[in-house]
Amino acid sequence: MHGILGAVTDTAARLLQLLALLQTRREWSGPELAQRLGVTVRTVRRDIERLRELDYPVRSGLGAVGGYRLESGAALPPLLLDDEEAVAITLGLRNAALGGVAGSEESAARALVKLQQVLPDRLRRRVDAVQTSTVDLAGPPAGPQVDPETLVALAACARDHERIRFSYRDKDDAESRRLVEPHSLVSAGRRWYLVAWDVDRSDWRTFRVDRITSTLPVGVRFPPRELPDADPAAFVTRSLARARPVQHVELLVHASAAELADRFRVRTAEVEPLDDHTCLLRTTADSLEWTALRIAHLDLPFEVRHPPEMSTHLRTLATKLLRAAGDSS
Repeated sequence: MHGILGAVTDTAARLLQLLALLQTRREWSGPELAQRLGVTVRTVRRDIERLRELDYPVRSGLGAVGGYRLESGAALPPLLLDDEEAVAITLGLRNAALGGVAGSEESAARALVKLQQVLPDRLRRRVDAVQTSTVDLAGPPAGPQVDPETLVALAACARDHERIRFSYRDKDDAESRRLVEPHSLVSAGRRWYLVAWDVDRSDWRTFRVDRITSTLPVGVRFPPRELPDADPAAFVTRSLARARPVQHVELLVHASAAELADRFRVRTAEVEPLDDHTCLLRTTADSLEWTALRIAHLDLPFEVRHPPEMSTHLRTLATKLLRAAGDSS
């Protein structure tokens, strides 16, 4: 019995090694694979067939020697990463989840949860070392900083329907301990928000993730609850509207709607085409100063329709930039 289990284990390990080799370069010959694996060419052929039975699209080349290539298929196969690749991808996902890539934050957070769940401790330490010892020339992301480990812990508990405790600091800097059933993480503007059922208050709450510390999953599972809104983004939008006055901004932009939509990727933005070269941009913001900075980066001609205060903020920004450039006129 032990011999049978050993043979099965050896075969499984060899298949993983074979898959890893196929992912490292475009094509391998049968003899090359046999030499790397320490088996015969015939064994390589059998292992290739086993991979195909597992839905890995391995294509055979023509000729006496034969060649094997792992091609793209309908589904994404598991990727086998070495230590350096795992560290690089984790760092990239952290940056994307924290706002490094506009529009990809939530997808990056989900992928980061999956990767960090299986990342060995030695690689976690390497990732943390690189993260803390590097500086982005573009400067820190606009908005409050979020701890990646906090983001991962919240996302994992939301995925697994597991209650979690954490310390929360409100807008008045008062700290409290919360026990919640996390539903979703929402990236809105410059911030991350957690939508969760507050167990002690028996109600839905929105928490700013940058104000959350000392997370502790408690190991208690819960049945998913139905949100009072159509989706988490709508719930966060409504919660923020109640919490503070929202500024409505309208611009006349001299560009096509498609070009503007590609450059101004904000969840609350609405683009209305007027003709092939002009459109209206309507958006909401909690900070006109930040919105002025954002629209200044559009690199498209525009005019402020509403509110008048936006023009004031743009003039202030222009004055600061001219002064910084040495133009005092």
